Amino acid sequence: MATRDRIDLLLLGVIWGASFLFTRMTAAEFGAFALVEIRLAIGAVILTALLASRGGFRELRGAWTPAAVVGFFNSALPFALFAYALVFITAGTAAVINATTPLFGALVAYLWLHDRMTVPRAIGLAVGFCGVVLSAWDKISLSGGSTTLAVFATLGASLSYGVGVNYAKRRMIGVAPLAQATGSSIAAALLLLPLAVAHWPSEMPSVKGWLCVVALGVFCTALAYILYFRLITRVGPAKATTVTYLIPMFGVLWGYLFLHEDVTVHMLIACAIIVFGTALASGNIRLPRRTEGAATGRA
Repeated sequence: MATRDRIDLLLLGVIWGASFLFTRMTAAEFGAFALVEIRLAIGAVILTALLASRGGFRELRGAWTPAAVVGFFNSALPFALFAYALVFITAGTAAVINATTPLFGALVAYLWLHDRMTVPRAIGLAVGFCGVVLSAWDKISLSGGSTTLAVFATLGASLSYGVGVNYAKRRMIGVAPLAQATGSSIAAALLLLPLAVAHWPSEMPSVKGWLCVVALGVFCTALAYILYFRLITRVGPAKATTVTYLIPMFGVLWGYLFLHEDVTVHMLIACAIIVFGTALASGNIRLPRRTEGAATGRA
């Protein structure tokens, strides 16, 4: 991977990690639906201008229905679930749980697309979900409550990403990544518009809140997609998705620096377990294989 690509990957981790910070800072003021609608609308406008300048809209002909499905599962639903959850849990906790997205992606691919479930992938899934249990153990109560619902909302968002990426893999073959991002962002913004209007905040949010939402739209949506799809083009999807390992680290860091959130040994261990399980399930870490001599008992 070239130096420029490594910088893009690091910058993408920084930006997507910051999305949890900005959402945590604004969700209570705007409400989940209005916050996500503004974020998606800003991102869609920027991506539309970029795609139009490249004459890429022809790639979306006949693909608007699958784009709408991808927009729902990959943007509208998970963004809204995270916005709800981040009223009650820390940005760092949400970022750590979000690291399960590739695990859900692998599970959905196995159950829906019948991808082969290898032993390392199965072990990785088990290890990753153990990390989730560890990270959320002290936040879940059998009696329910807002924090418990927030944890499950975060897991639901990660599952939604897993469904979205597998649907796109199956239904949007031949559509360029930037066209997918633009079409799905437009569709997601339109899908959420009625709910955003119905739940628009009764009081004008603060200037600080508006600045955070603009940052979510410009940087964490439009710029992030541009960086991500540039990486896919230059280094391939497998290497581009390794940004998953950087997001929890920066999500925890920004929460600690700007919101003074606690960073506990418990959280760091859980994060490490989830990331290891994810790397194992995705094939970025491989279990050692015995040599032929060892397998047959020969020296």
